[in-house]
Amino acid sequence: MQQLDALKQFTTVVADTGDFKQLAQFKPQDATTNPSLILKAVQKPEYQPLLADTVGRFRGRALDETMDRLLVRFGCEILSIIPGRVSTEVDARLSFDTEATVTRGERLIELYQAEGIHIDRVLIKVAATWEGIAAAEKLERRGIHTNLTLLFSFCQAVACGQAKVQLISPFVGRIYDWYKKSAGSNWDEAANAGANDPGVRSVREIYNHYKHFGIATEVMGASFRNVGQITALAGCDLLTISPELLAQLAASEAPLARALDAASAAALDLPAVNFDEAGFRYALNADAMATEKLAEGIRTFAADALTLERLMLAA
Repeated sequence: MQQLDALKQFTTVVADTGDFKQLAQFKPQDATTNPSLILKAVQKPEYQPLLADTVGRFRGRALDETMDRLLVRFGCEILSIIPGRVSTEVDARLSFDTEATVTRGERLIELYQAEGIHIDRVLIKVAATWEGIAAAEKLERRGIHTNLTLLFSFCQAVACGQAKVQLISPFVGRIYDWYKKSAGSNWDEAANAGANDPGVRSVREIYNHYKHFGIATEVMGASFRNVGQITALAGCDLLTISPELLAQLAASEAPLARALDAASAAALDLPAVNFDEAGFRYALNADAMATEKLAEGIRTFAADALTLERLMLAA
């Protein structure tokens, strides 16, 4: 059996791409996008007509509205191929503005509904800042489901569970990147692989906490650097995987066993943990990796949104 098919026995496989023409061959259930992935897609010749058409149809509208319409256009194309949900991201420049994030999330849903897409097929992707989590809680209360992204720490995950968000996306690969860079020449790749990978350990801690305490929020590991990180998280609720790594899984017939298990997590002896705003901010501040990677991620997504806006203005 292909590793990809074996993984699908334990975990919902999600495609991490804006390149919807690649999706069909891997048959993922869901798909996720972000500004960087959409920017990458629109720079390919086959997607430039889609960019030009969207910009042409809404020329003269506010740039942020045209941007949202472009994101929804990609999302609709993706939803025509997959059976499940697509995640569409709120502008990262709103990551510290709760009300603006709520307003933007509501507009994205309205644009999808205008295209005949049911609300349950869309996850509004929001950065897991304190303000973003508060926005997601408000959206969830209004029946709009959310995907909390740029998640690097246990405190972010706990706060998301308290807010009853639909799904979180802990970033395995970016955690791995930070620890590898921090260790420099002392990094031992073999000793930090598989179950010992720092990104894998982070997701396992979050998964076990959620399952032990009956928290309904789905855990979707994201941002993978290699197949070993993926196979070490087999059994996670969902895993969102790039087309390149999906291809590697499809090409391998190596054995794959369940690594995460809800029943095992329920039997663990774990302390109850809760965070108010002050506690959350202190815990995040105490985690240098999470603080740095969250800030870096917001800056990167914001920069890619600006680049995408420039392409739209030039179209």
